[in-house]
Amino acid sequence: MHHFATVNDRKIKFALVGCGRIARNHFAALQEHRDHAQLVGVCDVDEKVLRAAAAITAAKPYDSLTALLAECDADIVALTTPSGLHPEQTIQIATNRRHVMTEKPMATRWHDGLQMVKACDEAGVRLFVVKQNRKNATLQLIKNAISKGRFGRIYMVNINVFWTRPQAYYDSAAWRGTWEFDGGAFMNQASHYVDLLDWLIGPIESVQAYTGTLARNIEVEDTGVMSIRWRSGTLGSLNATMLTYPKNLEGSITILGEKGSVRIGGVAVNEIQHWEFADSDPDDEAVTRASYNTTSVYGFGHALYYDNVIKTLRGEEKPETDGREGLKSLELLIAAYLSARDGRRVALPLDY
Repeated sequence: MHHFATVNDRKIKFALVGCGRIARNHFAALQEHRDHAQLVGVCDVDEKVLRAAAAITAAKPYDSLTALLAECDADIVALTTPSGLHPEQTIQIATNRRHVMTEKPMATRWHDGLQMVKACDEAGVRLFVVKQNRKNATLQLIKNAISKGRFGRIYMVNINVFWTRPQAYYDSAAWRGTWEFDGGAFMNQASHYVDLLDWLIGPIESVQAYTGTLARNIEVEDTGVMSIRWRSGTLGSLNATMLTYPKNLEGSITILGEKGSVRIGGVAVNEIQHWEFADSDPDDEAVTRASYNTTSVYGFGHALYYDNVIKTLRGEEKPETDGREGLKSLELLIAAYLSARDGRRVALPLDY
C-alpha cells in the first residue's frame, strides 16, 4: 500500500472538470470548506458554461483537461463530466500525479473501472468516488442499526426508485441516455440506491435482472428490476423507473430482519416511515429528528463527502469511498446489465 504525502500547511487545491448540472453541488461544498480547501481551476468544453462557472467561483478557466493539468497546480481534480469520460480522464490525471475525485458512476464499463483503480495505484495517487447519499442522516441511522446487529439476521431488503425523467431531460445533452457515456435508470439515476445494497447489507452472491425502454427515445433502460441474493442468504430486489406519472414519487428502502423492521421512504429516502426493533437504543430518539433533518440534509451530502476527502488528504481520516469501494456498485450494475441482456442469473465476483 502507498504512503501518501499529506497537505497540512496550506489549503488543499481543487480543480473541477465539467461545469454542468452536478457541478453546482461541488461549488457549494467547496465554499463551505473554504477554510481548508480552495477551487483553483474549472474546465469545460462549452465556453459559455465555462465562463459562468469561472464567474461564480473566481477559479481560473481552462478549455481542456490537458491545459488544466499543464498550467494549474491543483492537488486533486474533481470529475463532474459525462460518466463514460471518467476513465480516460482519471487515467490522464493520475499519470499527471494528481489525486482524482469522480462523480458516480465511476465508469460505465467494468474493465474501465478496474483500469482507473490500477492507474491511480500505479501513480501513487488517491481515487475518490462520490457517494454523498451515504451521509444522509436516515441512512446513517440504518447503517448504525445494522452495525450494532439490531436486526439480527436480515431476511429481505427492497428498494424502490419511482422517479420521473421526461424526454427533454435526455435530450438536454447528447451524452444522456447512451450506453457509452451514461447508462440507464440503474446506472445513472438509481446508482446511489444500488450503492446501498452492498454498503448496508454486504457482499452479493448473484443477481437476475430485467430492463425495459418503455417510453423514452434512448439507448438505455428507463425501467428495470433486479432480484438479488446476498452471500448471507438475504433476498431482495431493486425496482427503478423514470416513468412515474406525473412526478417523482418515492425513493425508499425496506429492511426486514429477525428482530427489526425499518422502512425509509419519501422522495429520496428522507422520511423514516417505520422503525421497530426488539431492543431499544439511544438511536431511537434520533429517529424523529432525522426525518425532519433530511429534507435539508439531502442537499448537503456533497459538503459532508468533501469533509472526508479533505481530512484524508490532510492525513486525518481514511477514505470512506475510494476506487475499490466504488467498484462494488459498478460490479453489481454491470452484472445486472449482463443478466438483462443474456436472460441469465449472474454471479459475483465478475472476475477472479
